[in-house]
Amino acid sequence: MNRADGIDCYQKALRQGQRDYREKMNAGQSPFLPVLDDILQNVPVENQIPLGQVEIPLELLVGTKTSGRTAAFASNFMPLLGLKTEFATKWINLCVSHLDEGIRDPITCYEYMGRFYVQEGNKRVSVLKYFDASSITGNVTRVVPQYSDDPAVQMYYEFMHFYPVMQNYLLTFTKPGSYARLQKILGKAPDEKWTGEDRTEVLSLYNWVKKAFLAHGGARLQCTVGDVLLLLLRVYTKEELANLSPSELSEKLDALWDDVLALQKSDPVQVSDKPAAPKQTGLLDFILPGKHTAPSHLKVAFVHERAPGTSSWTSQHEFGRTQLDTVFEGKVETAAYFNAVPGKNADALVEQAITDGADVVFTTSPKLVGASLRAAVRHPQVHILNCSMEMPYASIRTYYTRVYEAKFITGAIAGAMAGGDRIGYVADYPSFGVPANINAFALGARMTNPNVRIDLQWTCLPDQIDPLHVFTQKGITVISGRDAPMPNRPQREFGTFLVRPGGVLQDLATPFWHWGQFYENVIRTVLNGGWVRDKSGTDGRAVNYWWGMNSGVMDVLLSRELPPDVTHLAQILRTGVTSGMIDPFHCRITGQDGSVKNSGRHGLDLEQIAHMDWLCDAVDGHIPEYDELAEVSKPMYRMQGIHRDLLPVEKEAEL
Repeated sequence: MNRADGIDCYQKALRQGQRDYREKMNAGQSPFLPVLDDILQNVPVENQIPLGQVEIPLELLVGTKTSGRTAAFASNFMPLLGLKTEFATKWINLCVSHLDEGIRDPITCYEYMGRFYVQEGNKRVSVLKYFDASSITGNVTRVVPQYSDDPAVQMYYEFMHFYPVMQNYLLTFTKPGSYARLQKILGKAPDEKWTGEDRTEVLSLYNWVKKAFLAHGGARLQCTVGDVLLLLLRVYTKEELANLSPSELSEKLDALWDDVLALQKSDPVQVSDKPAAPKQTGLLDFILPGKHTAPSHLKVAFVHERAPGTSSWTSQHEFGRTQLDTVFEGKVETAAYFNAVPGKNADALVEQAITDGADVVFTTSPKLVGASLRAAVRHPQVHILNCSMEMPYASIRTYYTRVYEAKFITGAIAGAMAGGDRIGYVADYPSFGVPANINAFALGARMTNPNVRIDLQWTCLPDQIDPLHVFTQKGITVISGRDAPMPNRPQREFGTFLVRPGGVLQDLATPFWHWGQFYENVIRTVLNGGWVRDKSGTDGRAVNYWWGMNSGVMDVLLSRELPPDVTHLAQILRTGVTSGMIDPFHCRITGQDGSVKNSGRHGLDLEQIAHMDWLCDAVDGHIPEYDELAEVSKPMYRMQGIHRDLLPVEKEAEL
């Protein structure tokens, strides 16, 4: 390159700087580079750490250390000074030198919160940015802010912990634990250092994902390219992504775009409390009849983790499936697939259901959420629902029932039938919604016996003594047992029952899942055109159907042996809960620690109820944490536990 070419480059760079200056001024923003000294004026600094020479991504070089060169550069690092200045001469000389032999001298800069600010070498940065170079070598000093409650500072501290492992500044995240999750996905120990090959592979994948992300409008979102890369790696392997063409990667990202939008939300799950109303036909439907047309026929598949003969849970869902065959005869065809084992044949069975023509797929176990998500990404035209609570994946929908409403009624029955002031309660796992079930039962029991105490026993703990034996030893005769019959257990040892002399069990009442009604509601919504997956209209959150007694999907079965007055009370409560006139949590509630959880002037919203992680003062017992659980119980907690987000990454569930 000769000097004339250098002058031409400077004039072009000057025009870029002037254009950026005007745009920033018109937008009411500073037209100059940020100055680190100004940024740090009110920032408590913990330390300054020399990092030595670092290969700095130029996109992360955003400003200067001091204000000495403020007027020389626009905010995009392009020059603002005229051609006849000494600054321009030096810039042109650097430009010529770069194209002839390359810029080799490292710059001197400071790094703060993952961004770099130049102390010496601004013109070198400007020239390289003009030529769209990817990086520059620099002698870097890291400025460490004091640790605080600021989420950005906390994420930066997480980055600093992993930087020696990955030696990469481009990979940034917005969600705590993401660096550790990436390590886990890559098959590495928490502090295992990346090889040069690892960095090359991940950086190459990062660059392709970045292009696809920006092409989808990602620059307008708060999430980072790292967030999106991690999302993709939780669905596909690194090798699968590396073998995709740019157009194929773009298609994969488009299929996951709902989940990308969900990354924006602090509360990524939206609770739906009742079935959607039938879609209203408007003028547009007549003009554009192909838009969101309701289907005339559906094939619905059910994929179960177990078989009806070995699981009452599967048997209940299968009974619900047969209701679809009856109610929608001629319009809906159903099929069932059994013994889907996560990590083995679960993905293949879901894929087989779709290959067989399924338009809607229900997977009836939380452990099948990974297979559900991967199938949803491959087949965005298929409606896929997983029976679980609070899964933050917008590509699928999840569903469960508000069991606490039924527990409130059975609690009132238990309080009325208890001979003393103690009632037993058997709980399985500390999952989402379970503390609400326990508290609702206790509040119901206290309505009919103000002095009642609920003795809480968990079946998920190691070396757990048979809860029934524990209760009978304490003289407790009214017990809320398991919510469904268990293999090798007495058939009556579920629901709420009374232990009579001689150990005879008498049914009192039990929550009842009307899965057939649930599935009917969902399929009717699809047939009516009420389910529309429209990315442009979503609020970016996953949808969790958490329907209750008002939808007919949850009920209480009453024993014929209940005293008439108790039956009458239960029927009043059932009518009140179903109509919405009675809210189990619309009362004054005090926690075990003495704090007031609800003043009684209002109820609790569904988000508060689903995330409840405390017990009311009528309960004796506690909510176990992960490390207290039996090994066989930990997988379910990792998937659905109320504190799963607080688990160390190595204890998280695999999708």
